[in-house]
Amino acid sequence: MRAGAVSLILADSRFPGGGHVHSGGLEEAVERGVVGRVEDLPSFLVGRLRSAGELAAVFAAASAHAARRGVAGGHWAVLDAELDARTPSAAQREASRAQGRGTARAARAAWPSPVLRALLAATPRPHHPVILGAITGVGGGLPLDAAAAAAYLAVSGPASAAVRLLGLDPLAVNGVVAGLAGQLDDVAARAATCAGTDPRQLPAPGAPALDLFAEAHLRHHKEEVRLFAS
Repeated sequence: MRAGAVSLILADSRFPGGGHVHSGGLEEAVERGVVGRVEDLPSFLVGRLRSAGELAAVFAAASAHAARRGVAGGHWAVLDAELDARTPSAAQREASRAQGRGTARAARAAWPSPVLRALLAATPRPHHPVILGAITGVGGGLPLDAAAAAAYLAVSGPASAAVRLLGLDPLAVNGVVAGLAGQLDDVAARAATCAGTDPRQLPAPGAPALDLFAEAHLRHHKEEVRLFAS
């Protein structure tokens, strides 16, 4: 997978964006018995990649394209609102904005830029793919780089959560993620082709099961201690 330096930093699990507290639906899947072994992971991760991951990649690519062009604040508001409209689950919207807020804090310190200031003035709590893509563009990365980072994070986060929740062999789990390299490339490449599209015309892949998992996790999180916020 091709990736620029900025997108590698953003995809690093040590990046202080707060992604480590989100499981991407994996915790609820474990609670329901959908995922319990390493053998269960590929289908879950592929499903997430082809839905929430592809959506994130599309908007990250569009955001990187916009950042490279230096668009005005109005465009950022529209882009963020269009991602909001494509995220039916309120719990998923909140999780995305929580990660976006954490990423924005790190961005202010590492990549101070008029572009990022305009974005955050237009939408102070941006969706994570929007700020992820904007940082990539500001840092000189291409829409493909932003899409690749977003797609990778869509599977690496849940994979890491599986190790913590189930005590799975981290080497085996990493092998599962590595086995998705070709599909990650495909998702990123498709997303990059949409980068210059009017935000209102961007694709809207989704997964109703993940939406339901997110809502159930939020309810259960209020009733009992959960390891992950989402």
